Order: sequence, then C-alpha cells, then structure tokens
Amino acid sequence: MKSGTIRQYSGVLAIGQRLVDAAILLAVQFAVWAVYVHDWRSNDTLLAIVALVSFTLLAEANGVYRSWRGARLGDELRVVLWSWMLTGPLLLLWFFATKTAENYSRVATFTWFFATGAGLAIARSLKNSALGMMRIRGRNSRTAGIIGATPLALKLQRELDDPIHGIKVVGIYDFRNEDRVRDIVGEDGLAGGFEDAVRAARLGELDFVYITLPLRAESRIAEAVGALADTTATVQLVTDFSAFDLLRARWASVGGMPAVSLFDTPFNGPAAFIKRLEDLVLGSILLAMVAPVMLAVAAAIKLTTRGPVFFSQTRHGLGGKPFKVLKFRTMTAADDGPKVVQATRGDKRITRIGAFLRSSSLDELPQLINVIRGEMSIVGPRPHAVAHNEEFRNLIHGYMLRHKVKPGITGWAQVNGLRGETDTIEKMRARIEFDLDYIENWDLRWDLEIIFRTAFRLWNDRNAY
Repeated sequence: MKSGTIRQYSGVLAIGQRLVDAAILLAVQFAVWAVYVHDWRSNDTLLAIVALVSFTLLAEANGVYRSWRGARLGDELRVVLWSWMLTGPLLLLWFFATKTAENYSRVATFTWFFATGAGLAIARSLKNSALGMMRIRGRNSRTAGIIGATPLALKLQRELDDPIHGIKVVGIYDFRNEDRVRDIVGEDGLAGGFEDAVRAARLGELDFVYITLPLRAESRIAEAVGALADTTATVQLVTDFSAFDLLRARWASVGGMPAVSLFDTPFNGPAAFIKRLEDLVLGSILLAMVAPVMLAVAAAIKLTTRGPVFFSQTRHGLGGKPFKVLKFRTMTAADDGPKVVQATRGDKRITRIGAFLRSSSLDELPQLINVIRGEMSIVGPRPHAVAHNEEFRNLIHGYMLRHKVKPGITGWAQVNGLRGETDTIEKMRARIEFDLDYIENWDLRWDLEIIFRTAFRLWNDRNAY
C-alpha cells in the first residue's frame, strides 16, 4: 500500500464505518438477548431497526462520519457517544407511542444500550490506532502548506509533525522574501513564495492549505483566499486568540454571520442539559440522604444558641444575577451588605457548635436546596459575598468571568486547598485561576472527580474555620 492509497477510497471507508457501527449495534443486542432473554422475537427485530435508523440519522446530522484527520480522538468519541445517547430518548418515545415497553426486559435493554456505547467507542479507538500505525509508516498521509511565516505557523507545523495526524507539512510560504522572515523560519527557510503555494495547490500537490497570517493582514488574507478558490485544496484560516485570555471560545453565528465567541459558558445545548440533570439527580439523592443530619443540626443550633437556624446572604450567581445562598448559622453576626468581614481563625463571632459545623462543612448542606432550585450547582466556583465581588473585580483580571457558570457547593479550587479565608490578593488570584481552569475545561467526569475528592477532604481540611 503506497502513501495516500486510502485517500482514493475515503468514501468506501466512510461506508465501512457505517456498516461497522450497525454491526456493533446488532451484535451487542444479539449477545445481550442471548444471555438475558434467550428468545429472539419480531419485536426485537423492530427495536433493532428503530435504534439503527435513529442512531444513523443522528450520527449523520452530528457529522460522525466526516473526516476526522487532524482531530483528537476525544473529540470524535464525544460526538459519537452523544449521538448514541440521543438515541435513548427516541427509543423511550417509541416505547411510549407503541405501548410496548412491557415487552422488553429492562435489564437487557439497559445493558444493551450502555454496552453498545462502549462498543462504538472501542471501535473508534481501534480504528484510530490502526490509522496511526499506518501513518507512522508514511501511509495514508496528506500534504499541507502553510501561508504566513508567523510564530503561529511554526506552532502549527510542530503540532502536525506528529505522524498520527496523517498530514505532512511541505513547508511555509509567505508574501515576503526569505531575508525578511529568516528570524522567524530559521535555517529551514521558506518553501517558497505565495505564488508557489497557489501553484502547488492548483497542481494537486497540496491537499490542505493553512493560512496563519495575522488578522490585521486582512487584504493579504483576502488575496490568498481568492487565489486558492481556483484549487481543490481544503483551505483553513488558523488564528491564535491566546493573547485575549479566552474563556470557552467557540465559533458562533450572529444574524447568519460567523463570529467568534471569546468569553462563553461551557453549558450550552447538550452540556447545559447534562449539567442540570447531574444537579437534579445527585442533588435530590444527597438531600434525601442528609435530611436526618440536617434536622439534627437544626435542632442543635436552636437548642444551643439564640437566633435563626439558617443564615441567608446575597451572592452573585449565573450571569451575575443575585440570589440568596442558604447555610446553617454558625456565627453571631449575619453580615450582608456593602461590608462583609470574612471569618478568620479563632474568630470570636463563631459559635461553639458553629466551629464544628464549619470545620466539617455541615453548614453548607442547605445549599442543596439552592441546587434543586437551580440557583447553584453541586460543582462550580464558590459564590462570594457581593461586597467581596465588588472589591476583587477591580483587583483581579477576569474575576467576573467565574460567573459564566452557576456557583457550586464545592469546586476545583476547594479540592486543591483554596478554601476559607482569602486574606491576601494572591490567595484570591490563585482561587480564580482554578475557577477559570474548571470553566475552560469542564466535563462530567471532572465533576464526579471533584465530588469524590471533596468527600475525602471534608474531615481533614485545615482551611475550614
């Protein structure tokens, strides 16, 4: 097999992937039914057809079978598994519409559903491993040229040097002569000028052309795009927005026009549904589990101190919208205004039982009610008092970006020891860095890890007082 041979059969490979997915779905159902049901009925065949048609349509709509060359395996798996997860509600709708749910074993159906998802993921991993080994040997590769001798071009070239991407960079081209860009491209020099890149693309020598010119070079970008329109190369504009301290940057559309969202929330579309479902399910389970403990704490507060059981304070939530956070009262003071004094070690305002509640984090349990009401999440940046927000937003760059998500009972900063008093600007800045890291890289598995780590820190947190 020579270099690039598979490229001629990319359409066949896409069809093959569809057939493999269908085979996985059917094979897993046959196997599960053999273990749990034993008999195969006409209803089972109908279920397989409905599932296969639903998944295929969703996969096509989500671009599962597009070329994933140059993309990360995790990105492909995310789209594949999301398409399969969306098949679940369609199957439930079909069960409801046909009133046939009682004809299927719940255990068998759930086992089949989750095992099929695992099979689809394993198949993608094996496919990528096989392609990776082929590409390391120089097979199934594409050629690419980069227009624009910039630091971004060098960064892109280094990234694509990994043969697993299946893209071989021929070189960097530029409108300027080599003497003017020698300090950027170094000893390797330019592969040629702009006209050379266009000529190579027209001759079919370049499958991809990446434009890495700075945004201020609008006229040059337009010239390159215009000239490359007379080729069959795939042309992509690669722009580095890292200088802008982006948060969940993504492509967007405004009035039908393409735009780049520079500061955004990770909880759009499916992610918002998953996050809310996580909060409702886990929040309800936890609230039911700790209800007896909450009753005992409320009774202890009422019997040992004067004043209300709960402490309510205004905090900023999603989008900066104010809400009342609930806690068990642990202090004699109840600051909630333009000046709020943080609790310190040995603070005389803390009641005797309040010290225990704060050190064990039991005072936070009422916030599960905030979670159920949709004002907070189980995991997210901890909500700060309004007075502290107004103070630190002027001192820490990007401070208010933490309000792009709902505040949480626990968070990435807290499980890394950044809990309690923030008596220095450095401590608060460190906390914000962890909060923004969480927002930028959120996924469901990370939430579960944070919850797991929180459970082990509750009784051994020296910063809780």
